[in-house]
Amino acid sequence: MDPVVIPLLVVVLVVVFLVASTVRIVPQARRYNIERFGRYHRTLQPGLNLVLPVADRTNTKLDVREQVYSSDPRPVITEDNLVVNIDTVLYYQITDPRAAAYEVADYLQAIDQLTVTTLRNVIGSMDLEETLTSREEINSRLRAVLDDATGKWGIRVNRVEIKAIDPPHTIKEAMEKQMRAERDKRAAILHAEGERQAKILTAEGTKQKDILEAQGTQQAMILRADGEAKAVELVFQAVHRNNADAKVLAYKYLETLPHLAGSDNNTFWVIPGELTEAIRTVTRAFGDQSTEGPAGPASPGEAATAGDGGTPDAGRTPQLDAGSTVSLDAAAAADEAERQAAAAVSDAKAEAEAAQSPQAPRRGRTSGD
Repeated sequence: MDPVVIPLLVVVLVVVFLVASTVRIVPQARRYNIERFGRYHRTLQPGLNLVLPVADRTNTKLDVREQVYSSDPRPVITEDNLVVNIDTVLYYQITDPRAAAYEVADYLQAIDQLTVTTLRNVIGSMDLEETLTSREEINSRLRAVLDDATGKWGIRVNRVEIKAIDPPHTIKEAMEKQMRAERDKRAAILHAEGERQAKILTAEGTKQKDILEAQGTQQAMILRADGEAKAVELVFQAVHRNNADAKVLAYKYLETLPHLAGSDNNTFWVIPGELTEAIRTVTRAFGDQSTEGPAGPASPGEAATAGDGGTPDAGRTPQLDAGSTVSLDAAAAADEAERQAAAAVSDAKAEAEAAQSPQAPRRGRTSGD
């Protein structure tokens, strides 16, 4: 081998080593702290960087992206002397690589211990119930303390979250019983409220039904009364329009008497005091008319009867004298009065038809001759 080749190879190797020691390539989101002769010199940024081969050396390589750190569950005592295990999750980011490398020896351990002490201070002023329901408040207070303490370390704490709060087993059982009782209570309250609403709705429906039925009965009674009033008015107008005499009125008065005893539920019935007067009116009306003679020419049948010398009472309705007494049997008296009134009405109708017929006088005179 040529003796010149060996020194040339040594020189080439030295040059390659010096070039390799001079060039530093930093990846994105990374920061390198460079020390020159053991003292911090500068922080290399991402990209190609040149350093002195022997004087400069890389001390720390840091990742400036947001990091997630989950701590182990730590026991914490609450205000009511209950031990709970709390597990936290920390989101942080390195903002100053120099401070993170030279201001604190191990920033992760420092953050972990600071988190534990802060949690004990915060949870120590709360009872278990408040601890379980105040996670947002605990997170805010914990983040404020950590952000203030880690600022000088070149670290920014973005978020702190409590991942789990584990009370003792006996407390868990008591809480489960309490929650079960609370759920049973709410279920009973909801059931009672439902029954109450159902009863209220049922009562409202019954009330509305009774009101509507009462209104319907009232309207039916009003309509029935209006109908009866109109019927009475029509009867009254018909009576006055036809100019009914005392015989018809007395007959209608007596006609209603048998209906009083017609019901099977009546054990006794009362004859009004005007019954005798009504009978007298009918008797007087027909009795006076028979005494005075017929109002018009007699019909052929009546003339023949009169010519034969028949008894005067044969063609006349039986009279009820004023001095006659009413039988104690009310039903028999009513029947007798009704019969006499019916006979009187029949005679009145016959006389009225005889008076209206133009042939009646000539037939009467013929039979008389």
